[in-house]
Amino acid sequence: MTAPRLLFLMNEALFFTTHRMPVALAARAAGFEVHVAAPFEQPYADIIRDNGFHYHDIPLKRGGRGLLGELRLIAAFWRLLRTLRPDLVHHVAMKPVLYGGLCSRLLRVPAAVHAVTGLGFLFIREDLSSRLIRRLIKPVYRFALAHPNARVIFQNPDDLGMFIREGLVDGRATVMIRGCGVDMDRFRPGSPPAGAPIVMFPARLIGDKGVNEFVQAARILKAEGCDARFVLVGRRDPANLTDVGEAVIRGWQDDGLVEWWGFASDMPAILAQAAIAVTPSYREGLPRGLIEAAACGLPIVTTDVPGCREVVRDRDNGLLVPARDGAATADAIRALLADPGLRRRMGARGRERAVAEFSVERFVAETFAAYRAVLPEDMLPAGG
Repeated sequence: MTAPRLLFLMNEALFFTTHRMPVALAARAAGFEVHVAAPFEQPYADIIRDNGFHYHDIPLKRGGRGLLGELRLIAAFWRLLRTLRPDLVHHVAMKPVLYGGLCSRLLRVPAAVHAVTGLGFLFIREDLSSRLIRRLIKPVYRFALAHPNARVIFQNPDDLGMFIREGLVDGRATVMIRGCGVDMDRFRPGSPPAGAPIVMFPARLIGDKGVNEFVQAARILKAEGCDARFVLVGRRDPANLTDVGEAVIRGWQDDGLVEWWGFASDMPAILAQAAIAVTPSYREGLPRGLIEAAACGLPIVTTDVPGCREVVRDRDNGLLVPARDGAATADAIRALLADPGLRRRMGARGRERAVAEFSVERFVAETFAAYRAVLPEDMLPAGG
C-alpha cells in the first residue's frame, strides 16, 4: 500500500519544531509520508528537513492584513494542495485553518484536522478594526470547518464553547486536546541556584502575554526593596500588534527592573534557574510555557483566563490573578517569595498535574485518535 500523505500546514517553522514535531515523528514512524508547509526560517526549515520530512515554503506573513498578500497566500495554499494531493491535512493556527481549511474543502481533500490553538489578538481587542475583521472571518471559519470528513481540535472549553455558540463548528466534529504535550523526562524539577530568587517571564514579549503587567509588578516590588531578579525569557514578535519594541525593553533593563535573556532553545536549563514562573496573559489556547514550568516543579502566577486556568488551579499549583492587573500580579509574587514552603508544595503539585495530564505521549495518542477518526481503515499505516 502507498504510504498515506500527511501535510502539516503551519504559520511558523519554529512553531512546528517546538509544538508539532513529536506528532510528525510518530506519524513518520507509523508509516506516513510527512510534509510540512511553513514560512521559511533558518535554521528551522533545516531542522524539518534533517528529520526526514518534506519541507514546503509558503508566503505566510503573520500579522499581515493586506488584501493582496492574503489572496496570494490563499493561492499558494491552493497550488500546494492541488499539486501535493495529501490524504490528510493538519491545519495549525488561524490562517492555516481559515485559508487552508477553505482550500481543503473546495479541493475535496479526503480528510482534515483543524487545530484552533487560540483566538489571538483579533478576539482579545475590542477596537473597531478587530471587531470588523471578526465579522468578516467568522463565515470563513464556518465554511472551512464544515469539511465533511474533519475533526476540529480545541485546547480549552472556552474557545470550544464560543465556536459552538457562534455556529462556527458542529460540536460532533470537535475534539478537546489540552495543550501540545511536554517531554517529562527533559522537563524535570531541579534546585534553583543560590542567591536572589529569579522570577521568570517565559513567553513572547508582547502585551497580550502580560509582559507589561510583569514589569509593573517588578517595579512595585523593587520599590519595596525586594531583592528578587525579574527575568524576561523570550523573543519579540513584530508581527503581533502588541509587540514590545526593543528600545522599551532596553529601557526596562536600564532602569534596573528586569533582565532580558532573549530567546532560549534549552528551556529545561533556563527554567532550572527560576524560583517562580509568571505569565499574566490576557487569553490563551493553552500555553506550553506554563506546562513546561509546571513540569519543572515551579509555582506559577498566571491569570484567571481561558487557557491559563487549564494549567493552573488557584492555590493548588499556583496563584491566579485578574488579567491586566499588575498590582495583583505583584501581590501574588510577593506571597510566593515570602513562603519557600508554599513554593515547594505548589511546585510539587504542578509536577504531579503535568505528568498526569500534559505528557507528550498523551498528546501524540490523542492526536492520532483524531487522525483515525477521519482516515479510512485501509488508508491507515500498519503502525498507526
